[in-house]
Amino acid sequence: MINWKNFFSNYSFFPRSWFYPLISVTVALSICLTTALPTPALEWLPLLLRGVQVVQLSNMSARQEMALGEQINEQLINSDVKLYRNSAINSYVQQIGRRLAAASDRPNLNYTFQVVEDDGINAFATAGGYVYLNTGLLKTAENEAELASVIAHEIGHIGGRHLIKQMQRKAVNEGLLTATGLDASQAVKIGVELVRNLPSSRQNEFDADKRGLKTLSRAGYAQSGMVSFMQKLLSSKRSTPTFLSTHPATGDRITALQKSIAAQPSSRREGLDTTSYRANIRTLISRQ
Repeated sequence: MINWKNFFSNYSFFPRSWFYPLISVTVALSICLTTALPTPALEWLPLLLRGVQVVQLSNMSARQEMALGEQINEQLINSDVKLYRNSAINSYVQQIGRRLAAASDRPNLNYTFQVVEDDGINAFATAGGYVYLNTGLLKTAENEAELASVIAHEIGHIGGRHLIKQMQRKAVNEGLLTATGLDASQAVKIGVELVRNLPSSRQNEFDADKRGLKTLSRAGYAQSGMVSFMQKLLSSKRSTPTFLSTHPATGDRITALQKSIAAQPSSRREGLDTTSYRANIRTLISRQ
């Protein structure tokens, strides 16, 4: 008998439209022909034969989460998110991102770090390892440690599976969850809506800060980078940056970070060289 669990693991979370119904029918026929089904199992046959794609948000695997993140990413970059295509800047950001990802809570995800062409000071993350950083944020950071601190914070959101949990709450509130899960297309739609309509919760921000600070430290960057970047933005004469206005309780977060650093200080001081950082983003700065 075919091991269907192993068979399905070789395919994408979002199968091709022609392929899923074929597999569904095949599975249903195989079950009927080879197994004496108890009554509850018969309830699955109509679902299989209809070829419905469903998502179980509560126990989603890493593979499924990465596939969901990919679908959300496609929606974003094909609509209102314009990626910055400079290869040198993207390579630099990806280098920092990979270093941090390896030191994160979930190092086995296939992370994707992308620069968004937008002068607003903002960054965000979706599901499955997708992190986005505005060009305005790169230009505002004073050194690599500050930039790394923002990336680490966003990786912290992924480590805490914050978007997935928000999606589950929204699906429940809107009555979209069924006994079998959530329709895949609805899952993508909800994910995109949540990304576009932050803020995140106070609890999620503190958790992402905590996880991000640990990641930053394990990667060897100066812990002070996370605090100094937030302080810089708070004291700025410009209007409140999106990165702070969508991430509430910034003053309290700074205090919590300072306490965490005092409790577990690190001697690593990498990433504080402003000259080196400016040299790495010179093609971006030259556009100002």
